[in-house]
Amino acid sequence: MEIEEMIKQSFEPIADDHSEILILGSMPGDRSIADSEYYSHPRNRFWPLICELTGNKKNINYNEKKSILLSNKIALWDVVHKANRPGSLDSNIANEQPNDINAFIRGHKNLRIIVFNGATAQKLYDKYFARLDNITYKKMPSTSPANTASTLDKLQDSWSVVFM
Repeated sequence: MEIEEMIKQSFEPIADDHSEILILGSMPGDRSIADSEYYSHPRNRFWPLICELTGNKKNINYNEKKSILLSNKIALWDVVHKANRPGSLDSNIANEQPNDINAFIRGHKNLRIIVFNGATAQKLYDKYFARLDNITYKKMPSTSPANTASTLDKLQDSWSVVFM
């Protein structure tokens, strides 16, 4: 595999001026990149979790999923803008360049909570950004299929504190 094939890039954020919660992942996996959709791997529990926690039906298209986020004042993005990563495992992320999360925060005055979808997202955020006093930070268990320790029910229990 050539180096160019391993360089992967994240998507633009899903957000609007009303966003109060920012959920940060590490960076999209191969399936998401191929589909140009956040969390499109069929075994990733992100969308079923969000639908459950917001009281929405689960079998919906991507535009409906994005609308659910925005109607619940949730923004979605990744810490990493671009990185060298063969495959989809976070442990393979190397030579990463972060997204400009500071500019995002400055541009979203209602932001009050940043939620890390897994330990890698938190670790990468802390590597590149300072935590701000006016924002609450919460690390949640990853929704990735690689996180076999957390069932959807366990994820709901953990993530529900964000939506209280």
